[in-house]
Amino acid sequence: MTATITKRCGCRDPETDKQLGASCKRLAQRTHGVWKLVYPLPPREDGTRRRFFRSGYETKTKAQTDTTALAALLDIADKRSDLDGRRRIADMLEAVSTSGEDIPDYDETKRRFATGQSLTQHMTVAEWLDTWLAGKKALRKSGETRYEVDIRFHLKPRIGHVRLDRLTVQHLDEMFEGIAETNEEIREANLMRRTAVDELKAIPWKGKENRARRKALKAAIEAMPPFRRVTNPATQKHIRDTLRASLNVAIGRGALVFNPASYVELPTVQRPKALVWTDERVEEWLRTGVKPSAVMVWTPEQAGHFLDFLADTKQRLYGVFHTITFRGLRRGEACGVRKTDYARASRLMTIATQLVQDGWEVRESAPKTNAGDRVISIDDYTDEILEAEAVQQAADRAAWGEAWVDSGRMFTRENGEWIHPGWLTDQFEKLVELAGLPPIRLHDLRHVAASLMLAAGVDIKIVSETLGHSETRVTHDIYQSVMPKQAADAAEATAAMVPRGGARRPEPEPTEPAADPRIEQVAQLALDQLVARIISAAEQDGRPVEELAQFALSRLADGAAEAPEPEGITGASHEGAKIIAFRPRLIGA
Repeated sequence: MTATITKRCGCRDPETDKQLGASCKRLAQRTHGVWKLVYPLPPREDGTRRRFFRSGYETKTKAQTDTTALAALLDIADKRSDLDGRRRIADMLEAVSTSGEDIPDYDETKRRFATGQSLTQHMTVAEWLDTWLAGKKALRKSGETRYEVDIRFHLKPRIGHVRLDRLTVQHLDEMFEGIAETNEEIREANLMRRTAVDELKAIPWKGKENRARRKALKAAIEAMPPFRRVTNPATQKHIRDTLRASLNVAIGRGALVFNPASYVELPTVQRPKALVWTDERVEEWLRTGVKPSAVMVWTPEQAGHFLDFLADTKQRLYGVFHTITFRGLRRGEACGVRKTDYARASRLMTIATQLVQDGWEVRESAPKTNAGDRVISIDDYTDEILEAEAVQQAADRAAWGEAWVDSGRMFTRENGEWIHPGWLTDQFEKLVELAGLPPIRLHDLRHVAASLMLAAGVDIKIVSETLGHSETRVTHDIYQSVMPKQAADAAEATAAMVPRGGARRPEPEPTEPAADPRIEQVAQLALDQLVARIISAAEQDGRPVEELAQFALSRLADGAAEAPEPEGITGASHEGAKIIAFRPRLIGA
């Protein structure tokens, strides 16, 4: 195929007003006229002829350069064995000739041709995101919803129109700059609305003038945008991760060679630090109404107070909250656990399903992660709680009769229906307030469970498996909250490691050793046995019980004064009274 390169201008004959074309005498001048390229293309599928036409070249050299580029593109497909491939490339060049676009890059075209992609249609980012999401067959519903929200609210409106193969880091930088600007607009609008609402609350109800002011302010508030949430750094990171995941698949399919989402820098996302509700923090919260952190953890005493409140007031949800507090189940796992998942003989509970909230609809699904599918041990006390839950369900079933719903769940509503996860959260917040405790989220009960287990010395591997984490690092970094008692003990132990002079280190005040309750138990047992023997001897001998008791006490006093202390027993006297203290034994855990 031979290209035709000619030069022409727009000059016209003054008499006929027709263009002179190639007969213009000024065409010999280097700066006069423009060059035109006509390059024949392989015929269409129906056999009709076609060509690549382009005009406006300043020099013949530039036209010849494009001729070389066109020939190279056509040679991507073999002239003899791949006629269909040459026809595909010709379709692309014909479309480029019609649209006036630049001649496609050779390497890009060769890559697209080799991977079987369309050469004439260019997919946009929005089209690719839809294709990618539709292909995620193994995705959980919650994950699919999260991806869909990122795509619909952020990615499509801001970069959906960009051609996929032309997406750059600059496009993404501009997208996140736009998100930051929108955040500022949302904050300003929220502040204006909040100010107006506060002003409305301050206006008295009585009085004609006040009523007029209230009416006008209400109308102004209705015209304002509603309260909206900003796109926080954590959400921005998820948006970037969604785009990066989709573009990685595009690279795998040959549609891209570079993932711009991997080179976008975002502000560092700081996880809120879990803090314990100490007395000082509770006092400050009561004074200001501000939580010290988004994630707060109860002390063991506060957790016990909450469970005692539920038990004392006979709350229906006592069992589910007790299990979450001690075993760290997720909300959906606690709502979804089935009665058949608990083996009472072995005290083992299998976490194999959960109830997931989608909008307000609830559906059953597998646990959040593969590590979430697990088996956890149940302590004796929790087993009693679960047994009481089963007894209560049996009573409810008899009371409801045919209206009873057999959901098969461990924890249910009064009519047997499963517990809605969102409703459980609402009830938890109400019960916390009724119990008079500082607020925590329902999910923070997992923090409480993790912190209690770690503070009790449970191996972190066991804690991680109980919570359903894939790595112990997640357990340690996110869920461990140092309880004040353990922190104080650690501080004292640390201070005791460094020897100091007597003048610099005050002597600790003498304290009486705490009584061991096992000593009292042994002493009481010995006394009961002694009394029983005296009564038996009195019945056999016929003498009064008081006489034998007085004799036994005198012999006991004389014998104790002379006999050496046996192993495991210490003796002492105080104001004439003999004291017997049993040294506590070490009992293996």
